[in-house]
Amino acid sequence: MKALCWNGINDLRVERVPDPSILNPRDAIVRVIMSSVCGSDLHLLDGYVPTMRAGDIIGHEFIGEVVDVGSEVKKLKKGNRVVVGSIIGCGGCSFCQNEEWSLCDNSNTNPELLEKTYGYSGAGIFGYSHAFGGYAGSHAELIRVPYADNGCFVVPEGVSDESVVFVSDAFPTGYMAADMCGIEPGDTVVVWGAGGVGQMAMRSAYLLGAERVIAIDRFKDRLAVASTQGRAEVLNYEEVDVLEALRELTGGRGPDRCIDAVGMEAHTTGVEQYYDRAKQAVRLQTDRPAVLRQAIMACRKGGTVSVVGVYGGLIDKFPMGAAMNKALTFRMGQMFAQKYIPRLLEVVARGEVDPAYLLTHKWSLEQGPEGYQMFKEKTDNCMRVVFTP
Repeated sequence: MKALCWNGINDLRVERVPDPSILNPRDAIVRVIMSSVCGSDLHLLDGYVPTMRAGDIIGHEFIGEVVDVGSEVKKLKKGNRVVVGSIIGCGGCSFCQNEEWSLCDNSNTNPELLEKTYGYSGAGIFGYSHAFGGYAGSHAELIRVPYADNGCFVVPEGVSDESVVFVSDAFPTGYMAADMCGIEPGDTVVVWGAGGVGQMAMRSAYLLGAERVIAIDRFKDRLAVASTQGRAEVLNYEEVDVLEALRELTGGRGPDRCIDAVGMEAHTTGVEQYYDRAKQAVRLQTDRPAVLRQAIMACRKGGTVSVVGVYGGLIDKFPMGAAMNKALTFRMGQMFAQKYIPRLLEVVARGEVDPAYLLTHKWSLEQGPEGYQMFKEKTDNCMRVVFTP
């Protein structure tokens, strides 16, 4: 089959690779219908997620058709159109039982790699390095889905592929970001990052009862979408001082809930940008935490900072004093796909949110390298590229 493979930093190639097969009776084989790029994939391309190997298939946000199932798969049958969560969960460990699926004890086949770095390992993730299980990703014609009864969800009739593909990852990640905020009526929620996840966090904040949403980014096309589709007030951080603007917009109180939908490769302005890039270049820090710093400083006393932008290692100049003395609550994590996908399929089926507007470019898999280049450079008003293998 054809697949989009990582072969080094900023080196993607479409290659011929062996078809996947059933390895465990709980597996399913899925023919990929659509597979989307994701901002966290850029961390792989830029070399900030270690343990990638030449030939690894990337991609983790997808829908497809079930073409084969293992003998112990009970909920699926051949021909089902399914959306598949990017997080792989066994369903039996205490974390999965508690619906904390990204903390699964059993789905990461290489737990020792994360145990050395984080103390304990989380779940496996499709197409996201050998530290997260070494699973082949979804930018391919076929993909093996372990624990298929847990991770595959049958798409309701009448819901288009374009509307449902982002229920695999972007929508549940954005929804979890808002859910972790503990939003109360009347709250003001600020979202840093107006990409796919940030857009879904904005929509989700309103679903969960926010009165007001403010979006922060520097790309005017994304801010325009945040304003029209996300009903957000917008700030361009290259044009205003974000902390001063947020203080003014909230009457000096500060926003109640702050969401970091950017993560380890945050861009900022001034000395801070040069400082973070220099420290990262010489490996004195692995991540650029400009957004996280801003969120902590901006958030009101007693507020909540929710982090779904991916971080991989160590950061510098973390304002711990502000976090402690303002009594901030922090919630963060890789998203709990299996917890949120069923309810979000219902939201989409009812027409309350149609994530299809995130899809700006639909390309063949052969155009994968060019698609990622466009997505990375954010040219041609690109929000998301979706491949159709």
